[in-house]
Amino acid sequence: MKLLEGKTALIFGIANDHSIAWGIAQAMHEHGARLAFSYASQILERRVRPLAEKVNAVFIELCDVSQDEDIAAMFARAADELGTIDILVHSIAFANREELTSPFYETSREGFRIAMDISVYSLVALARAALPLMTKGGSILTLSYYGGQKVMPNYNVMGIAKAALETATRYLAADLGPHDIRVNAISAGPIRTLSSAGISGFKRMYRQFAAITPLQRNITINDIGGAAVWLTSDLARAVTGEVLFVDAGFNILGFPALREQIQL
Repeated sequence: MKLLEGKTALIFGIANDHSIAWGIAQAMHEHGARLAFSYASQILERRVRPLAEKVNAVFIELCDVSQDEDIAAMFARAADELGTIDILVHSIAFANREELTSPFYETSREGFRIAMDISVYSLVALARAALPLMTKGGSILTLSYYGGQKVMPNYNVMGIAKAALETATRYLAADLGPHDIRVNAISAGPIRTLSSAGISGFKRMYRQFAAITPLQRNITINDIGGAAVWLTSDLARAVTGEVLFVDAGFNILGFPALREQIQL
């Protein structure tokens, strides 16, 4: 059974074949969705286009989400070439590297602005631009992380951005519900991506993660892809404004303990 047969998904945030957005794209392709991609810079184009060809993407366009005119132009082209869309995937986050290595209180004003603009406001801007194309209703999905709810080492301003992103998800869900558009977030466990490489100490945390979680394993982009298919399909038609944790159960723990320290 293909859960997304007949649906068109416009996906933002693929950088390479390790991207969470790529895991989502593969899963959606397997479930019958017609795919469209937007990439962030010309430097990324040589990585994104071969991936787009693998899943028969019908639309591949550059868009700088920090520029309103770029968003408007891209959605105008999408309207011409795609007609309507049913799913919008926002897998976009950015903070300057120096903001993730110093203590949070040293966050610069400009660094804070950039993180909030690209990681949070872009969801609002894309949702607004997508609304005229989602004439039959649909689903908007964004990607969060537990660092938006609890303090995580070296996550700093990105934790603040993810907290704002989750709140934006709820406000958008309330606004767009009357249009039969659902807005949800997936909070993914740590995954080795281009973005995570900029977080100091990430590799050590990633190695320890499987020993801590209830399911005793790490998370893959395929795990996120499967959850994304369900959440954007008609099976989840009554779910909106939610943050779905896909983290092997890490978020339920009050004080994680290494398995070898537990006497069963």
